[in-house]
Amino acid sequence: MKAIRTDQLTKTFGDVTAVRDLDLVVESGEAFGFLGPNGAGKSTTIDLLLDFTRPTAGDVEVLGHDPRADTRAVRRKVGILPEGYDLYDRLSARRHVAFVADIEGSDDDPDALLERVGLADDADRSVGGFSTGMRQRLALAMALAGDPELLVLDEPSSGLDPNGVQLLRRIINEETRRGTTVFFSSHVLDQVEAVCDRVGILNRGGLVAVDTVEGLREATGASTTLVLDVDSAPDTDELRALGGVERVTATDDTLRVGCSAPEMKAQVISTVEQRGASVTDIDVEETDLEDLFVAYTDGDAPGVDA
Repeated sequence: MKAIRTDQLTKTFGDVTAVRDLDLVVESGEAFGFLGPNGAGKSTTIDLLLDFTRPTAGDVEVLGHDPRADTRAVRRKVGILPEGYDLYDRLSARRHVAFVADIEGSDDDPDALLERVGLADDADRSVGGFSTGMRQRLALAMALAGDPELLVLDEPSSGLDPNGVQLLRRIINEETRRGTTVFFSSHVLDQVEAVCDRVGILNRGGLVAVDTVEGLREATGASTTLVLDVDSAPDTDELRALGGVERVTATDDTLRVGCSAPEMKAQVISTVEQRGASVTDIDVEETDLEDLFVAYTDGDAPGVDA
């Protein structure tokens, strides 16, 4: 069973098409990153998956259910951390988690969930005194209540400090190891790259790419930069003549060689050593997800959907 499947899913608002002919498959147990510039349709897609809004055309299936016909069945199996959420300032963190657990009909220990997100010492505090990051951690604990089969996280790192971001990554990895599917919508691309098995890029309401980050690199012809520390830089003409080498820059003790073909790295190193230089250190710089995102979205910046 696929965790998420859509077929020609479309949503229009008057003359505006927010989601256009979306064909998306998310496998059970994977962490899937969902990216797009402002207004791309990410939030609308999430609303369609959870039956917060109805599609204009097309079909959607979540955990084997049509959310339009089996809304309650979907909600029971899905933990949601929405981008915008309401907390009750006068209630404690424990009361919030206990309330969600009660709705889910689960026997979760609220204190255990709060400990998991780093709020054990604040369980009895009123949420009105919480910082933005603490409120985000609490919302994550609430999403984890009920042992969900699918976690939908919309901008989950918003307001988190570096420790909170590290904790979020650990929880996502823990959840996928136990078989939970994570649908991770974010504009913080390095965090998506760190935790997601595959990435989908949405642009102007349409899905323009779905693959692993490495697959996206290969599809765009993105190059790898091989950085070699050497005792002395050799003549670079022979390196430039190698097939698959796009660029070479050299200083007295460092060579930077851009390779469009990953298998060229070994040949580059061999060529450098054959030219009489000793390689003392090797590093590889991959094209990051932000550069790939720009390539697929015509330069649009990643951002938060309306």
